[in-house]
Amino acid sequence: MSSDLLNIGSSGLNAYRGALATVSENVTNANSEGYTRRRIVLTESPVSSGTSILYRPQVTFGGVNVGSITRSWDQFKAADARRAGTEAGEASAKYSWMTNLETALNDGESGIGTRLTQVFTKADELSADPNGDFPRRAFLNAIDETASAFRQTASDLARLADNIETQASAKADLINSDLTTLGRLNVQLRKAGVGTSTYAQASDERDRILDEVAGLVNIDVTYDDYGGVTVTLANDPDKVLVKDATAALIGIQRAPDGQIGFLLSSAALGSTIFTPSGGELAGLQAAAEQLAGRRTQLDGIATDFAAALNTWSAAGLDVNNNAGQPMLDATGGAIALSALITDPDLVPAANATDGAFGNLATLSSTVRTASGAEDRSRAMRRSCRRPRPMSTSRRRARTSPFRRAMPFPASISIRRRLICFVSSRPTALAPISFRSRAIRSTKS
Repeated sequence: MSSDLLNIGSSGLNAYRGALATVSENVTNANSEGYTRRRIVLTESPVSSGTSILYRPQVTFGGVNVGSITRSWDQFKAADARRAGTEAGEASAKYSWMTNLETALNDGESGIGTRLTQVFTKADELSADPNGDFPRRAFLNAIDETASAFRQTASDLARLADNIETQASAKADLINSDLTTLGRLNVQLRKAGVGTSTYAQASDERDRILDEVAGLVNIDVTYDDYGGVTVTLANDPDKVLVKDATAALIGIQRAPDGQIGFLLSSAALGSTIFTPSGGELAGLQAAAEQLAGRRTQLDGIATDFAAALNTWSAAGLDVNNNAGQPMLDATGGAIALSALITDPDLVPAANATDGAFGNLATLSSTVRTASGAEDRSRAMRRSCRRPRPMSTSRRRARTSPFRRAMPFPASISIRRRLICFVSSRPTALAPISFRSRAIRSTKS
């Protein structure tokens, strides 16, 4: 038995140098998005033995080699993290757009509810002086400002609908880009070979993109023996997003009322409609649906208020004892609501029965009660209260720039852990740390 001590020592130094380089790389990229801690696997060098009949048999030991580079990564923890990212993406989109919707339906000094109340306040003031020019003008001005408030709110809601569509389109484009990249990475992973540095880098990029896609739309992921992925819509294996080098495309369509839908196009499926079950796309779709409902409600309030006010006007008499004329035009809905009367002499304050202020006395029952505009506008705004914001821990689960280790079994639902962690009651649980999207250890 013999050995080459110099070669053995040299191989050990080379292996140790590779290990130090890996440690250095782990430390340097600890905060790099998508990076997963590396580990070197050392193997014994092949053993050779002499076979010549002229010499005694001998065995030569060759030292140690760098066998492979592995990643500290767990498929099930990665799936848990993607699910957390999906939930966080949907909640974040809903919170953001519902906040914008609540702002658009403001009920401050220039809000619809305040302006509607002002109409009835000015009518009461006019009742005290039904023939006065100033209170008549103030009454007409209140009606005009109310119409303006409806138009402004409707315009703000229409702008929100456009912005939701724009963002949904941008998110769909991002998903399409990511799916195409995943198809290329599937090919690269097969070529690189398991255990190589190139394979580890491609796997990092694959997981980073999967995390990003999961934050946008709920997906299911399966892996082949080479690390390549097949991505489908969650709970719908027939709707394949990526398989081998082939990627599908996601498109967006918008209904006249502002609601949005999504299309999935591929050679195998053709073009089919799908409803995302999570992620930012689901949040945007839910926000667009809420917004469309509020726009319909707003048009209904404007139309009913205008009809009630015009009915009241027709029952009264103006200064010249002529029947009252229509005061509002709601033909085009809230966004086109406009006042029709500017002449104070045309205010139908009187009626034939009770004299100069007789018609004003019926305004509350004819318009305020019949249309219910004030109560309906307040109820509409209350129904748009934004959801509770995401907890810091849930946002970090999706947006943290580095992977976080999970010290607990992956089989425990991540949702339960999140609920326990953000509970307002004191808890004995240790602070939970997450890695962004996929969860991996970063200890070198």
